[in-house]
Amino acid sequence: MTSSELPGTLDWVPIHDRLDLLAPVVIEAIPPTTTYVAPIDPDLADTATFCAEYGVGLEESANCVIVEGRRGDNTTLAAVVVRATQRADVNKTIRKHLGVRKASFAPMDTATSLTHMEYGGITPMGLPTGWPLLVDQGLVHDAWFVIGSGLRGSKIAIRGETLTELPGAEVLELTVS
Repeated sequence: MTSSELPGTLDWVPIHDRLDLLAPVVIEAIPPTTTYVAPIDPDLADTATFCAEYGVGLEESANCVIVEGRRGDNTTLAAVVVRATQRADVNKTIRKHLGVRKASFAPMDTATSLTHMEYGGITPMGLPTGWPLLVDQGLVHDAWFVIGSGLRGSKIAIRGETLTELPGAEVLELTVS
C-alpha cells in the first residue's frame, strides 16, 4: 500500500510516524492494522470544507458523532460512525438500540470533555471505556475512508473493516435517506 492510493491530495504517512498529529487518547488506541494520518489546516476540518479543499469525496469521508440517550435519570453515551453523505437515524434505530426514550446529538461541551478530543475531530479510536461504538454497515467493506484524528489539525485514513476491531464496535444499519 502506498499513500498515493489513499483518498484526496493529503500527505499521508503511517500513523506511528506522526503521533504529534493525534489527540493523546487516540495514540493509546491506535489499532494494530495499517492506518495513516495527514496534517490539515484546522480551519478546514469541517467535513464539506475539508473534502472540497483536499480532494476527498464526501463518500470517502465519515463522521463520528456522540449521541446522548436518556431514559429517566439514566444517560447513555455512544459514538456513531456514518458516511458523510448519510444521516444517522438517531430518533429511531439508534434510540431503540440504546434502549432509551430520547436520543440526540450530545452538546459540543459534553462530547469534547468526555472524549478528550476536539470538536470537528472526534474519532472512534480512544473513546471512553464501555461506550458503544455504532458503525454503519455501509462503511465496513470500504477499502479506505477518512475520519477525524481527535484534533482539528489532521485526519486519519482507515480501512472500514478496522472499525469492527475497535472496542465496543457494533455494526448496524444506522442511516436514513
